[in-house]
Amino acid sequence: MTRERLRYWFDNTMSKGTPALIGWLAVVSALLIAVVTLVAWPFADGLSPMRVAWMSLLRTLDPGTMGGDDGDSFFVLMMLVVTLGGIFIVSALVGVLSAGLDAKLDELRKGRSRVVEHGHTVVLGWSEEIFAVISELVKAKKSERKPVIAVLADRDKVQMEDELRARLGEIGGIRLVVRSGDPAEPSSLALVSPHAARSVLILSADDAELVKTLLALGSRRWAAAGPSIIAAVADSGNLTAARIAGGPHAEVVDSQNLAARLVVQSCRQSGLSAVYTELLDFDGDEIYLWTERRLVGRRYGEALFAFGTATVIGLRLGGGRVALNPHSDTVIGENDQLILIAPDDSEIRPATAPPTVLTSAIRPPRAPGRAPARTLILGHNRRRGRIMRELGHHLLPGSEIHLVGPPAEGGALPPDVLVTAKQGDITDRATLEALNPGVYDQVIVLACDTYEPQKADARTMVTLLHLRDMDTGAAIVSEMNDERNRLLAQVAEADDFVVGGRLVSMLLTQLSENRHLGRVFDVLLAHDGPDIYLEPAENYLAPGATVTFATVIEAARQRGETAFGYRLSSESGTASHHGVRLNPPKSEPLAFRPGDQVVVLADR
Repeated sequence: MTRERLRYWFDNTMSKGTPALIGWLAVVSALLIAVVTLVAWPFADGLSPMRVAWMSLLRTLDPGTMGGDDGDSFFVLMMLVVTLGGIFIVSALVGVLSAGLDAKLDELRKGRSRVVEHGHTVVLGWSEEIFAVISELVKAKKSERKPVIAVLADRDKVQMEDELRARLGEIGGIRLVVRSGDPAEPSSLALVSPHAARSVLILSADDAELVKTLLALGSRRWAAAGPSIIAAVADSGNLTAARIAGGPHAEVVDSQNLAARLVVQSCRQSGLSAVYTELLDFDGDEIYLWTERRLVGRRYGEALFAFGTATVIGLRLGGGRVALNPHSDTVIGENDQLILIAPDDSEIRPATAPPTVLTSAIRPPRAPGRAPARTLILGHNRRRGRIMRELGHHLLPGSEIHLVGPPAEGGALPPDVLVTAKQGDITDRATLEALNPGVYDQVIVLACDTYEPQKADARTMVTLLHLRDMDTGAAIVSEMNDERNRLLAQVAEADDFVVGGRLVSMLLTQLSENRHLGRVFDVLLAHDGPDIYLEPAENYLAPGATVTFATVIEAARQRGETAFGYRLSSESGTASHHGVRLNPPKSEPLAFRPGDQVVVLADR
C-alpha cells in the first residue's frame, strides 16, 4: 500500500466521526501496552507477561497507580513511560468524548429527530401568523386525547421554542413539538411525518417558497386519503400555480381576496365583525358539517328545531354544493349534510322535546328598508381596489365612496356609485374633522403598506382613536397587521376590528379541522349569496314580549331567513363579544329591549 493510498484510507476512517477516533485511541493504547510489556517483561522480577500487560493497562488508565512501583530501575522507567503515554491517551479520549457529546447535543438541539406520531397537525414555515394559528389549534384540540402539533421551520429550534413559549404561554395538555429544517426539502419534511398527519398547514410570507413546499408535499406518496393540506397565497396571481402544485389534497386560499371580503362584510353594519370573529375562532361556537340520518326526507324548516345544542344554518348537498339559508321546504337528501353552529362537535345532540314557539308574539313579515350608503375609506394599500369592487356589489345606485389617499386605480369600479378621492394625512385631527365623518354610514381604515407593519398599525390606532373621540356613529372597520396591536386598540371601545393576518389564520385553522368548510366560508363571504345581517328585534317580535329563541327562529323562517343569534345593545361595549351571542339555547326565555338585534342569514 502506497503512502498516498494509506493516507486516503486513514482520512476515510477518521471521517466516520467519534467512534472512529475512539477506535484509533484504543489501537494506540494496545500498541503502547504491547511494546512496554515486551520491553519491560525481562526486568519484571519473575512476573508473567500477562501480569506485566495488566500492570501497563492499569497505569495507562490511572496515572496514580504507578506510585507504589518498585523493583528494577528499568522496569520502573517503563512503567513511567506507559503512565505518561496513558496521560496523553486518556486526555485525548476525554476530548474526543466531550466533542462527540457536544456534537450530539447540538444535533438534538437543532431538532433533527423524526416525529413518531399519528393523527397530529403539522405546521410548516414561520411567520407572524404562526402564533394565532397555534393558539386557535390549541383551542380546537382541547376535546381530543393527547393532541400533538408539530412545527417545522428553517430557524433555530431553541429560538422557536422560546418565542412560542413567550407568546402563547400555557397551552394545557397540548404537546408542541418543534423541528428545524427547510419545509421545501423532502428530507427535512420527513422529520414531521406528514404522511401520518391529520392535516398540514403551510405558513409562508413568500409565495415562491410556498409553491416549493407544496411541490415537496405533492411529490410524496400518500395513502388513499392523505392529510388535508391548507395554505394561503399572498399574491392572487400565484393562486393557480399554488393549486396546481398542491394537487388534490391541497386547499389553497387567496389571503388578499379573503381579507378584502372580510373588510367589506364587516363594514356593512356595526357589530358584524364580532359575528365573523365568533364563527372563525374556536373560543365559542363555530361551524360544523353534520350527518343526521333521522332527518333524511324531512324539510329544512323542520331541521331548524331538531337540535338542542346546535343551530342549523344550511345544507351541504350530496354533490358538494353548499346552500346556506335554503328554502324552508327544501327536502334533506340521503347524502346531504347539515351545516350548523355548535360549541364543539362532541356537544351536538338532538333536542329531547320540541321547543316552545309563541306564535302570538311574531310580527308579520315586512320588506326591510334600504337606502344608498356613504362610505369613507382612509389610507391606501394593495387591497383597496378589491375592497371597492366587493363593496360595490352591496351598495345601491346613488351610493358614494370617498377616498383619502391616491385616486382610485383603473379597472372595474362599482357601477352607479360616485367615487371621489383627495389627499390628506389620516392621522391628522384637523383633516379628519374636515371630512365630517359623522355623515358616513361606514368608515374603513386601511393599514398603509407604504409603512413597515408596526408603523402602519400605530398610524391606524391614532386614526381610530380620533374617530371614536368624534363619536361618528358609523360602522368602523380597521385593518391591523399585528394581533397585539388589536388588543391595544380595544381601549378605543370599538366593536369592529379586522386584523388581516389574524382572521386569515383563523380560517386556515378552521380548514385544517375540516377542509370542506372552505366552500361554506366561500359562500358566506361571497357577494352573490346569503349575507349575515343584524336586524332590529322589534321587526320580528312584539315589543316587550318574553319569548324563546325558537320563536325568533320561527319568525325569521317565515321571512325566508335563518336566525342563529342575537346582539344585546346593553352589552355592545363589552370588548370580548360586543353583546353578540350565537347559538343560544332554543328554550331560553328572552325579552328584547329597544336597540337589540337578531343575527340572521338572508338573501337580499
